[in-house]
Amino acid sequence: MTEPCVARRRGPASVGACTPTSPCPRSRPAPPPCTGTAARFVAIHGVALALAIVVGWSAGAAAWLVGGYLVRMFAVTAGYHRYFSHRSYKTSRAFQFVLAIVGLAAAQQGPLWWAAHHRHHHRRSDQPDDIHSPRQRGFWWSHVGWLFSPAHRSTDLTRIADFARYPELRWLDRHDTLVTVAWAVALFLVGGVTALTWGFFVPVVVCWHVTFTINSLAHVWGSRRYPTGDDSRNNPVLAVLTLGEGWHNNHHHYQRSARQGFFAWELDLSFYALWLLARVGLVWDLGGVPRHLRDATAAPQRARLVDDGAPPG
Repeated sequence: MTEPCVARRRGPASVGACTPTSPCPRSRPAPPPCTGTAARFVAIHGVALALAIVVGWSAGAAAWLVGGYLVRMFAVTAGYHRYFSHRSYKTSRAFQFVLAIVGLAAAQQGPLWWAAHHRHHHRRSDQPDDIHSPRQRGFWWSHVGWLFSPAHRSTDLTRIADFARYPELRWLDRHDTLVTVAWAVALFLVGGVTALTWGFFVPVVVCWHVTFTINSLAHVWGSRRYPTGDDSRNNPVLAVLTLGEGWHNNHHHYQRSARQGFFAWELDLSFYALWLLARVGLVWDLGGVPRHLRDATAAPQRARLVDDGAPPG
């Protein structure tokens, strides 16, 4: 989903920041959309719908849809979010690359772009310069509108310097569309038009909107266990759909945890999968939630979003 109408800049100017000489207004008007991105976004929805109607439903279609959705959602939640954005566990450089490749099947741009913007969101959550805050610019802007803004098309590598030092990740970030298209071609070669429809287009669209609910719905609908200073909420419905991301108030309270369901009754399928991967040695040092923080009534410092930047392995 790389945007052609604006170059991807590689520096701190890539996303406008508030400064002492240029303070943030109390709220910001939404910048004009980049029509190329919006048109492709709508077109992919149309292609997914048309192919679903033409190809039809079957047991094979169901298998491709469920499998395609679960793999993509895990890659986004456990890979793009809990690993690249928050370094809540460790892994090897090789498996790090696998997480990035599989994440690109979700067509949510490259891991560096995704994580850089997400780290900015946590530092400025629901403040005037949060890039996708329902409080600041409304529900639909936080859900999809911000994606179409030229202001958010580039990757600020200063925000993701710990991973930007890997040339293979920088390459994937620059050529994200190429890799995503390669996923579509590979699925077509393996399973024909049924796999292309129900294993690529439909689960990509579904995964998009379910992922986006964490930016939108999870800041307006649900309960708040912790006073985090933003509008983050815990929502069990979203937790099921996103494999655990719906415990959003938990996450904003303590971002370094690989487990977002802090209590046994809070379903977190991505964490369970990470636990299994840890058992076979693919990942390790899964970040937990210290009891004194889990049971706290005041939020800990929110500044520490990543670890010391040690390389994987």
